[in-house]
Amino acid sequence: MKFLAKFEPLTFTALRVVAGFLYSCHGAQKLFGAFGGPQTLHQPLMLAAGIIEFGCGILILLGLGTRIAALLASGEMAVAYFMMHQPKGLFPIQNHGELAVVYCFLFLFIATHGAGKFGMDKG
Repeated sequence: MKFLAKFEPLTFTALRVVAGFLYSCHGAQKLFGAFGGPQTLHQPLMLAAGIIEFGCGILILLGLGTRIAALLASGEMAVAYFMMHQPKGLFPIQNHGELAVVYCFLFLFIATHGAGKFGMDKG
């Protein structure tokens, strides 16, 4: 299926934009109570998570400071998994941590790949 390779820059951009947008929505929920979620400004760790999720999500979406933003987002998701999910069960399917694990590894990939052809980062 070599013919699909020509679509890689466009599909990677779509992946980066969608992941950044959805991640920023999690941050907006924590910071602003958006999308029906509770505002969690009174909890220092949740405030930090909201700032990272919203800020890094926007940067990843734009492809600006992508490698650093994605690495920070990946680390935040690893911390979230081990603090919030892993104590509830050994496997992500048991402890409802699948999304945290997927985000963690997706952002790790984006950190190593960079913004791609259609990002704002140069080089």
